[in-house]
Amino acid sequence: MGDYLFVTLIAILSGALSGVIGTGSSLLLLPLIVSNFGPRVAMPVMAIAAILGNLSRIAVWWREIDWRATLAYSLPGVPAASLGAHVLLSLPAWLIDGALGLFFWVMILVRRSLKNSHWTLSIKQLGLCGGVVGFLTGLVLTTGPVSVLIFTAYGLSRGAFIGTEASSALLLYFSKVSTFAFQHALSMQVVLTGVLVGSGIMLGTLSTKVIAQRLSVTQFAVLIDAILFISGAGLIVNAWSGAP
Repeated sequence: MGDYLFVTLIAILSGALSGVIGTGSSLLLLPLIVSNFGPRVAMPVMAIAAILGNLSRIAVWWREIDWRATLAYSLPGVPAASLGAHVLLSLPAWLIDGALGLFFWVMILVRRSLKNSHWTLSIKQLGLCGGVVGFLTGLVLTTGPVSVLIFTAYGLSRGAFIGTEASSALLLYFSKVSTFAFQHALSMQVVLTGVLVGSGIMLGTLSTKVIAQRLSVTQFAVLIDAILFISGAGLIVNAWSGAP
């Protein structure tokens, strides 16, 4: 019982973080969920929680969502997310941990490199990115730091970015959870744990709109990189401990 209370508390804090910067709840929660339940359970739990978390961000920023960008990103992203989830279910647990940890660390370098190149995207290029990120979302759970780059390169920021990224991610995670259900990877315990974690994320997210409006671009970037580094380190430690 104590583990569930602790996870719920961290979920609330993670939701507050994601409400401020548009991503980060999965980055902060995933190592904790993996440590408590293992990667096979953690992935569907966090996918369910991500659906609830994205719903809360959509509710907060509904009026600012760019639905054209959402559609362009999601049409190729939804089937790609399902494909990525199929691949994920065939991988050994320690490999999932290690891949996630390294992926998070690489994203620090990718974020900084693309930011310095002043990268911009058209609506068609946004759709192409949706397909690539959709597959990665199915495979590694969270691609929030990549989505930050993509949607800001398209020209969205603050509330418009948070709402549009959330509406696109919602569709990708629905695809991923549907794949888990089809593969019989959603037990009742997994669903209830996902709802518990997701409810904590929603509570935290709904309380932070004012903070999000005051956050500077520099503060935003520092928060993302710090979470990526810490979460990546935790997952790599888990992988090292569980490797054959």
